[in-house]
Amino acid sequence: MNTVTIKPLEHKGTQVIGIYFEKDIKLNIVLQKAVAAKWSKTNKCWYMDCTKETCNKLRIAVKGIAELDGKAMQDYFKQNTQNPVKTHINASKNNASNAQGDFNTNYNPSQQVEANNKTVKKTTPTIRICDANAEALAKFNQTLVLKGYSPNTIRTYVSEFGLFLQTLGKITADSFTTERIKAYLYYCHTTLKLSENTIHSRMNALKFYYEQVLGREKFFWEIPRPKKPYLLPKVISEQKILKGLQNIDNLKHKAILFTAYSAGLRVSEVVKIKIADIDSDRMQIRIEAAKGKKDRMVTLAEATLVVLRAYFEQYKPKKYLFEGQDVEEHYSPRSAQAVFNQQFERIGLPKYFSFHSLRHSYATHLLENGTDIKYIQELLGHNDIKTTLRYTHVSKKAIEKIESPLDKILRKNEGEKDE
Repeated sequence: MNTVTIKPLEHKGTQVIGIYFEKDIKLNIVLQKAVAAKWSKTNKCWYMDCTKETCNKLRIAVKGIAELDGKAMQDYFKQNTQNPVKTHINASKNNASNAQGDFNTNYNPSQQVEANNKTVKKTTPTIRICDANAEALAKFNQTLVLKGYSPNTIRTYVSEFGLFLQTLGKITADSFTTERIKAYLYYCHTTLKLSENTIHSRMNALKFYYEQVLGREKFFWEIPRPKKPYLLPKVISEQKILKGLQNIDNLKHKAILFTAYSAGLRVSEVVKIKIADIDSDRMQIRIEAAKGKKDRMVTLAEATLVVLRAYFEQYKPKKYLFEGQDVEEHYSPRSAQAVFNQQFERIGLPKYFSFHSLRHSYATHLLENGTDIKYIQELLGHNDIKTTLRYTHVSKKAIEKIESPLDKILRKNEGEKDE
């Protein structure tokens, strides 16, 4: 069995964790999916974020595949007590937690508090999970990786399942029956007061564990799911879109937003476009391994091609169309989101709009301009036509023909006065 050694490493002025092992293609894939590891040509090794969280994720991911030698990192963390430990913060603000594994098999709930107008972290006492449940968490993570789930899905599922294990204490997860799961979810509703979306995520994680890891068939059929709120897509008007796109000074930022709106792309799709994906002859862009690991072709607008050619001439990217600080890596989705926020806040757009609103707006504007809903479904890469049909509820095409009774009454009243 291969041995994976992790050591402190300074990379481009930043403290990271170097990962060393003999050449192993399977390990390469596991590292990229489980801990978002990157390859350093200078140091001839893989590296990842320097936190106890990533050490724990690595330990779980390689279990059964390789031996992990983490002594150097254990010594490092002991000597650097001020080194911050990242924690998962649940979107519903329900005391999110983070497993530290063999480096410290605890959950460390952390919450943000305001003090003297500065955001500081306040750490509460750790709650230990039993060894049997720690083993369950390891198997859970390993199964997710081996089944090829995306890093985002793995991160969400591990976080939700970890919070469930934290609640159990010494009770083992594999001993839970359907009725006990129902009681736990009732606790999530009534005591934790989690949102419907958070409960759905936790149920998905639990369903994966009991049905995929433990192999229990139809374990969740008897457990009802909460009804999700029906939220309409947030759409930006054509006038606001045009105003936002025209007033961009930075050519790279302009190219990113032009590409996103003109092709209706997700932020993760925009930043991962490679130069080879641009087909100017057929006026198409290839979107590779998008959501659901599906490839698709989208239209390349003439106006976008003009902007991209000017951008390419100035920036000369090598592989990815939009490069990050490291030319071998793509632009980060978070940075792209910041570009959107900065630009569209300048024109007075409310803060509840996001980068994804460009995609919603693209679909709605296509529908209003007469494009068939089936074509829109293909361009967006939706599996289910019901997902695309949401845009019929925000399109003004049919609604603008309907007159409000108030306007009709007032107009009738004005006509009677004239007589």
